[in-house]
Amino acid sequence: MKFNTEPWLNVGILTDDKIKFELYGDFSSIATNKTLNGVFTAELKNNKIICKGNNITVEAEDEIIFEPSDPVSESFLLRDVIIGVKFHWERREKQRFNYFLKIIKNGNQLTAINYLPVEAYLTSVISSEMSAKCSINLLRSQAVVARSWLLAQLQNKEKEKIKDPSLKPIKTDEELITWYDREAHTLFDVCADDHCQRFQGVTKVTTDTAFKAIKDTRGIVLISDDEICDTRYSKSCGGMSESYENVWEPVKYKYLQPIIDYKFEPENLELDLTKEENAVKWIKANPPAFCNTSDPKILNQILLDYDQETKDFYRWKVEYSQNELSNLIKEKLGIDFGDIVDLVPIERGYSARLIKLKIVGTKKSLVIGKELEIRRVLSPSHLYSSAFYVEKENIKEGIPQKFILHGAGWGHGVGLCQIGAAVMAEQGYQFDEILIHYFPNAQIKRIYS
Repeated sequence: MKFNTEPWLNVGILTDDKIKFELYGDFSSIATNKTLNGVFTAELKNNKIICKGNNITVEAEDEIIFEPSDPVSESFLLRDVIIGVKFHWERREKQRFNYFLKIIKNGNQLTAINYLPVEAYLTSVISSEMSAKCSINLLRSQAVVARSWLLAQLQNKEKEKIKDPSLKPIKTDEELITWYDREAHTLFDVCADDHCQRFQGVTKVTTDTAFKAIKDTRGIVLISDDEICDTRYSKSCGGMSESYENVWEPVKYKYLQPIIDYKFEPENLELDLTKEENAVKWIKANPPAFCNTSDPKILNQILLDYDQETKDFYRWKVEYSQNELSNLIKEKLGIDFGDIVDLVPIERGYSARLIKLKIVGTKKSLVIGKELEIRRVLSPSHLYSSAFYVEKENIKEGIPQKFILHGAGWGHGVGLCQIGAAVMAEQGYQFDEILIHYFPNAQIKRIYS
């Protein structure tokens, strides 16, 4: 797929038994000849979509499209949209959107979809991923990364991909090695949550800076070997970024390789963090890095209100009692390990993130991976990152009564480090310098105007 002009896309916002929405302005639909506005409730009845409003009912078999007479000045509002699905900040909120609303059948439920142009989508993404009040060069760099990721996904969707069977996750009695990427959505192009990219409509677009960042970078993407880069980003790399193959399927991308997140290498530290001794020293240390900041001015740019419920980003600590940890692992994996005796690092990536971890219990032992599976199993929501070492305390008859996880970074650590990029922008780096720092071996190119 070549993008000579700006594409449009379908964004899945909400799937539920009943969808409540409000149309602000004059909307039309081929399902009726009346002008539509006001409050509506959509639900499935007798396998039909029924949208009830004030003194009007709109029905259809498979989908209803609501088209605004002016897609920019008119809008629609969706209630009870879930954000942060399965993360510690999960909640419901109302969100407002421009352009088209689609209500479609999704099994026994309904899905609300926003159909809109890519650049309008990106204006919301960069405002939803971080504060719209952050510096222009941070927003420009985030815009290019978000655009590259999106267009790479749309391009990959068009390809008939023949996967090497050796790249499949491993599940045996001794090992559970899996990874979580953006599964191809069948009813829409991307979803609106962290699983793809945060997209919260025009709700979070509060300044002209976001519009300017999109306008300045319109059509600009990162390219490698004449392909749009499948760019990635996370909140904090912890001082060293991770490589793609250690987080997702074992395929190398030369633009998603580890980099030191600073102007120079830190002193007195061995940087081969795949070695356990070096990894522990690295996590214990507080080396200089762009993302090593507690400056509230910078963190307020990057972190939305619910992100700031977490206060420690660069280095962090989580504590569990024996009961808490054994019950948590049993709940997450559906396996009774008995008492947990140890959490043993088996393999680490370049950033000290664990790729494989052995859970040793009195009844069962199992090696798990990759990083998101480890984070999923060792937290009620998601552990901040898999770059951690374990301290055991109060050992009775060989059974630790307390486990302390000392960790580094927030997220998978691949590609752009958002907090690091914010610091770079604050220090005067231009958006292209930020991009080349985090995506070595990539080139910047405008593919449509």
